Amino acid sequence: MLPVENLMEKSIDDYREFLDSSRNEALQDLAKQLNGIRVLHVNATPQGGGVAEILRSLVPLQRSLGIDSNWHVLEPDKKLFEITKKMHNALQGGDEALTEEEKKYYIEKNKEIAKNIDAIEKDIILIHDPQPLASIEFLKKKTPSIIRIHIDSTKPNKDTEKFVIPFMQKYNKIVFTLTDFVPKTINKKKLTISPPAIDPLTAKNRYIDSDVCRTILIAAGINPDKPLVTQVSRFDKWKDPIGVIDAYYIAKNEIKDLQLLLMGVMEASDDPEAMEVFRAVEEKVQGDPDIFLIHKPEQLGEVSMGIYVNAIQRSSDVILQKSLREGFGLTVTEAMWKEKPVVAGNVGGIKLQIKNGENGFLVNSPEEAAKRIVELINNKGLAESIGKKAKEIVRKNFLITRLLEDELKIINEIRAK
Repeated sequence: MLPVENLMEKSIDDYREFLDSSRNEALQDLAKQLNGIRVLHVNATPQGGGVAEILRSLVPLQRSLGIDSNWHVLEPDKKLFEITKKMHNALQGGDEALTEEEKKYYIEKNKEIAKNIDAIEKDIILIHDPQPLASIEFLKKKTPSIIRIHIDSTKPNKDTEKFVIPFMQKYNKIVFTLTDFVPKTINKKKLTISPPAIDPLTAKNRYIDSDVCRTILIAAGINPDKPLVTQVSRFDKWKDPIGVIDAYYIAKNEIKDLQLLLMGVMEASDDPEAMEVFRAVEEKVQGDPDIFLIHKPEQLGEVSMGIYVNAIQRSSDVILQKSLREGFGLTVTEAMWKEKPVVAGNVGGIKLQIKNGENGFLVNSPEEAAKRIVELINNKGLAESIGKKAKEIVRKNFLITRLLEDELKIINEIRAK
């Protein structure tokens, strides 16, 4: 395993405007109880995807409260990541289960991960998602442990679920995003529900000037004076980029100058299917001059990923997230925080965030998505009202300060036992 270093320093004092007095008091009290405790986070990759993004904020904030929080990632292993991507797909409802050979390889790699974890001094282990999940089975040092599963496991492949549940049960705490994802056989005494959250002070989420947004759009070849719908997501079948394109073409029948942007820069080393999905998208759009695909880091030029996404989201008339399965959907949260109307799949963790017709729209088909796109672009007052309500929901429920409190409570609970 490899330590993630050079994390940006953060102070809880910078987040005062997002903390009410009760949460601030709770955080300070928890921090006193946990002062100096050594927390080890383990996940697959240091960048690309929501888990890495959350940890880049959560780990420094834990440190700012006097907690010795550290973050390690797995060394890149193409075969392991192909297997765990297949496992991820199966847990989200894919038909293809792991072969016996794949299970054996996964177990052997998790034995190696366990050895690495044993070599690190820590008081609490926090494992994220399936890649290092089975390491708990092989740890020599029995340290209090937490597993956090971010996947939409509403309708899992039963063989894969049967394979992973015995490993989950060995953790002291099992954390899911919502109760719909929890397997029936999970020990409910170990269960905690805690949704993810965004950091309002990162480059991706803080306010940036409209002139900066306009400049970035023009550099990408997008006309800032024509309506734009955008989906920011990995090129992944569960994000349904093909369905997004279908919705766009239906909406374009009524909004002739409509533009579409699909942005999914391929950073995550644990997602080997992304290029295959991207090629299918390329074939689908066939060089349409009003559809823009951003998938390579070099397309960003000198602009950081965070600023680029921020500018794209703020410049869009409607944000799409037409997922078929979704553990949570941080891109939904990000857009809502920017007061943007979101049209999203009626699935998983998205339903935690969007109340249909109040602070966004939930849809079940490209036709429904197209209808909402047209409605929002033609009715600016509706779009503005939806956006304002969306931001307030995020402020109350889905900021990093709430997630920080959740996690410190969980750690404190398993230390007390």
